[in-house]
Amino acid sequence: MDDFLKQLRHPPPVGLLDGVDDNVLAMLSDRRRETGASYRLMALAAVVSLGWGAFAGVTTRAPIVAARPLSPFAPSTALAPSTLLDAR
Repeated sequence: MDDFLKQLRHPPPVGLLDGVDDNVLAMLSDRRRETGASYRLMALAAVVSLGWGAFAGVTTRAPIVAARPLSPFAPSTALAPSTLLDAR
């Protein structure tokens, strides 16, 4: 530990840390720009998917009917192999 503290007493070589601040700030600004672009892309994807879902919901003309309740004790269950293979 004493050896390390003695090394800290001496200044670093000249020019060792030149330009470090500029490089760090440039990398931070690049990362901030990339993050902003990814947030905009995610927002655009959310808007497009919600719009597409709303469009599909409005344009679908299928009649709305209540689903039959599934029961294992019913005489003809909807998921029985005999009804799945039936060509009705």
